[in-house]
Amino acid sequence: MDEEKRITLRLPADLHAWLATQAKSARRSLNSEIVYRLESERDAAAAGAESP
Repeated sequence: MDEEKRITLRLPADLHAWLATQAKSARRSLNSEIVYRLESERDAAAAGAESP
């Protein structure tokens, strides 16, 4: 990432708990887990857009 932006994000409590559990399992911070999932989804969407 060339530049980072800081945001405030409101999540439902159950989604937050699930993400925190996933992050712990992957030995990542909650922030890193969210970034990882967003980047994965972005990459998948880009790959889908490139397919005929």
